[in-house]
Amino acid sequence: MSRRPPRGEYIETDTGNKVARKATLVGTQNIMLGGKTVIQPEVMIRGDLVRSIQSSSSSSSSGTPNNTAVAIGRYCFLSRASCLRPPGRFYKGAFTYMPLRMGDHVFVGPSSVIQAASIGSHVHIGARVVVGEFAIIKDYVRVLDETVIPPNMVIPSFSIVAGQPARVIGEVPEGGHEAFELRDLYKTVGNNPQPPAS
Repeated sequence: MSRRPPRGEYIETDTGNKVARKATLVGTQNIMLGGKTVIQPEVMIRGDLVRSIQSSSSSSSSGTPNNTAVAIGRYCFLSRASCLRPPGRFYKGAFTYMPLRMGDHVFVGPSSVIQAASIGSHVHIGARVVVGEFAIIKDYVRVLDETVIPPNMVIPSFSIVAGQPARVIGEVPEGGHEAFELRDLYKTVGNNPQPPAS
């Protein structure tokens, strides 16, 4: 996985993902990382919670079934002690899990629990946030600390969300979109961190 001898707090993959040695990734074959993603210590990603029912349209001749449980885009940042867990429900009489899809430049704050169906790109999720099952968060959304997003809630693009339960309290100002870029934050993490550009 790594080209260099293993040492340091993070393992760096060929696509530039930085995964802390103290993170817990269960079912790694079902976790897709887009590249340049940071996974900090104590993060839990449940890739073992995969869809148990295959759709009738997929035939065995088409090769291996798509069992991606968690798909994460590029330049995402999963803070310490956050948890990503695919949402589950009863479907055709049996309990099954659906994939959790996350776009690019998504920041997940410390101790947050995410069970969304999908999270768009350029989303900032604060600390100690709970995102309920099958919630959908669109692009350019800021979720403030300690927000609880109920299951199945859809949050429109450019929203600022807070509260328990969550509600839209404002919108991301025009020109405020650069704040969602995570390339500089990515460079500050790992075995050879670079100070942020001033």
